[in-house]
Amino acid sequence: MAEITRVALDAMGGDNAPGEIVKGAVDAVSREKNVQIFLVGKEDAIQAELVKYEYDKERIEVVHAAEVIEMAEPPVNAIRKKKDSSIVVGMKLVKTGKADAFVSAGSTGAVLVGGQVIVGRIKGVDRAPLAPLIPTAKGFSLLIDCGANVDARPAHLVQFAKMGTVYMEHIMNVKNPKVGIVNIGAEEEKGNALVKETFPLLRKAEDINFAGSVEARDIPYGKVDVIVCEAFAGNIILKLFEGTGAVLISKIKEGLMSTLRSKIGALLIKPALKETVKSFDSSEYGGAPLLGLNGLVVKTHGSSKSKEICNTILQCVTFKNQRISEKIKDCIQAEQKSAE
Repeated sequence: MAEITRVALDAMGGDNAPGEIVKGAVDAVSREKNVQIFLVGKEDAIQAELVKYEYDKERIEVVHAAEVIEMAEPPVNAIRKKKDSSIVVGMKLVKTGKADAFVSAGSTGAVLVGGQVIVGRIKGVDRAPLAPLIPTAKGFSLLIDCGANVDARPAHLVQFAKMGTVYMEHIMNVKNPKVGIVNIGAEEEKGNALVKETFPLLRKAEDINFAGSVEARDIPYGKVDVIVCEAFAGNIILKLFEGTGAVLISKIKEGLMSTLRSKIGALLIKPALKETVKSFDSSEYGGAPLLGLNGLVVKTHGSSKSKEICNTILQCVTFKNQRISEKIKDCIQAEQKSAE
């Protein structure tokens, strides 16, 4: 019998809270029988949304948290001062073992700080990277790090590569995933000081399939499965990816609706186009996990609707079933032993 995955869900985080968050939770329990959800936040607001739905009341529980960390608040101060916020209360459920995972569409900074301070890093993990899946011509690639560590050192990037490899192998079923480091050219001698120092370390690492440098233009083609970089570059790549995708889809729709002939053509290609666009929809892949922690913390887009919330909850089920945190811990411990 499969284990129950218990997910603490920040019901107050994001642009569409609590309505879309609650709907995503209801959808998740209807799709997956082995999940239990703690909706964390202002009880009255959550209950006002829950009454709209029929659901298994034994698998959705409301955990009251009176405070909300706003997007513009300084993350460290917010985590320290707002002890009764939905983010802090939810993460404490993970820390104490009452929940297996925490999911939030709220303040990214607060989630990153709370993850490392409250949930805590696995022993031996120097930095915990944020790692979203991004769509490519071949399916998807893992971008690691995209926002957590802007001052990463070479040893950190090597750990990112190893954690990303574990994730892609066991969550996305990619055998022997290719790892590439973001660079401004294919040659080893190119790049800034961080890339030049990291490149030989990645090449020497025995437990990753290092494919060398990957230029930004090659990322959408799926040249590598794990894209390694520090958070400044990673966040730019992610935001440009999302913005370009949204503009292209908008322009395609605009072109298809521009004339009577194009509208007729649009009707003919609609099924195929819908499937193509779906493959580039980031909400299909769930949120971005903060890897290397003692429990699972996942950040979703601030604009998340119910579909992304639901898919992120289901992603947490897979994460637990595959024992990813334990496998990352084993990987890091093996690295430490070999260094001794």
